[in-house]
Amino acid sequence: MKKLKVYKMIVSDTIWQPKVSTAGKSKYKALAQAIREGIVSGQLAAGEKLPPVRDLAYRVGVTPGTVARAYSLLIDEGRLIAGVGRGTFVSGQKTGSEAAIKAPVILDRPSNAPDRAHLLSPKVPDMGQSQLLRDGMQALSRNFHPEHLLRYPTRETDLAARLAFQAEIVPESVAHFTVDDIVTAHGGQSAIVMVLQTVLHGTHPVIAVDELSYGGFRSAALLCRADVVPLPWDEEGPLVAAFEEAIKSKSVQVYFTASEVCNPTVKATSPARRVEIAAIAQRYGVHIIDDDCYRLMKTKRIGPSYRALLPGLGWYVSSPAKTLTAALRIGFAIAPEGWGPALVRTATYHSFGVSRMITDLYAHVLATPELPQIIAQVKQRVAADIHAAVNILGGYQLNWSEDVPFLWLELPRGWRATAFCTAAEASGVLIKPAEDFALRDGRSVHAVRIAINGLMPHDAFVEAMGALRALLDQPAEQLAT
Repeated sequence: MKKLKVYKMIVSDTIWQPKVSTAGKSKYKALAQAIREGIVSGQLAAGEKLPPVRDLAYRVGVTPGTVARAYSLLIDEGRLIAGVGRGTFVSGQKTGSEAAIKAPVILDRPSNAPDRAHLLSPKVPDMGQSQLLRDGMQALSRNFHPEHLLRYPTRETDLAARLAFQAEIVPESVAHFTVDDIVTAHGGQSAIVMVLQTVLHGTHPVIAVDELSYGGFRSAALLCRADVVPLPWDEEGPLVAAFEEAIKSKSVQVYFTASEVCNPTVKATSPARRVEIAAIAQRYGVHIIDDDCYRLMKTKRIGPSYRALLPGLGWYVSSPAKTLTAALRIGFAIAPEGWGPALVRTATYHSFGVSRMITDLYAHVLATPELPQIIAQVKQRVAADIHAAVNILGGYQLNWSEDVPFLWLELPRGWRATAFCTAAEASGVLIKPAEDFALRDGRSVHAVRIAINGLMPHDAFVEAMGALRALLDQPAEQLAT
């Protein structure tokens, strides 16, 4: 076994000398363990500020990436919290016992790839909402009548959540609706599946999706045994002629889209194009599911949703997963006029509803006075990462918006998407190639999606962008013409 090495670190005004052993573990894990021990022993008190990544790296004698990964690991565990422009602090969360140190909870950190920047899926930064959730669970646990914890959920038990969601929606964006038109689901994906189960008919249903789109649309279609056809886009959105042709030739029943933010391209369908698409859907009786999960809460919309343009055929789906937390599994669907009872019936048959412990917690969190500031801070943190990426990668073709938690990077000549992702992984950065968002026989696109991982320290994200820039500046091959 290697001999223990003692590093001297200065945290705030206190000299702290943790024992950092790298025997059998990575340097960042050893550093994280030393910080854990300092927290449990009381040497690092709740609220104490840790040094900036580069300062601590210099003092300990490791790379900034090592410190950033150690901080990120401890943020995942809830032992540290980070705020844009404020630094990294010891959280107020109590750890319980020594067992928690030896067996920490690790999120999305595969054991065979511990040193990588995970930018595969957007993750919300913790700007205080985790504490709101903890406080909410404690408050609700004191107020729950025993009967609340023993009975199935109903339309009455989730009313508070539906009212809270209704209050967040700008009426003109989805047209007139009542709280009875809203149905709760176990997340946005669950809402999408329930809508499909409500409207699809026949033995071989067909749905249309955008040529590059969220893979969950295709997964939902697969669950409902539906075939999928792609719709090509131009700069305004889906091609109107292609949409009508798909309806005529393929008998499309439903069109999935995200009119405000196409995942992965960050493009929006222009208001004028939405009107054209809605007119075609109305003519042929095609339902449109408009997924509004990607633009951060409290952000002004670009245009009306398809529900506003198609009162009897437009469905609106959303969830708090990209703004507050993905762990609170709740989503919402607003049914078109006349379809509310059918969707309620599907939800009942689907799962008997969403647990009151979840719906009441959602309603409680949305009513807290601290929430607007927390949402503002989430948006600021996402914007900080987006701006850093644009500054570093800005010489290349990027689609981005500071209130969308991912970027779309079109690769320069010399890089194919899969080869670039492989090279990025070798450099410690995990991102998704364009083919993950296309149908299997879809058009080849040389681009990648870079997600914002708010659980990573900002410095670590900047380092990851630097690694991607180094790859972009040195193409591996010349693409065949």
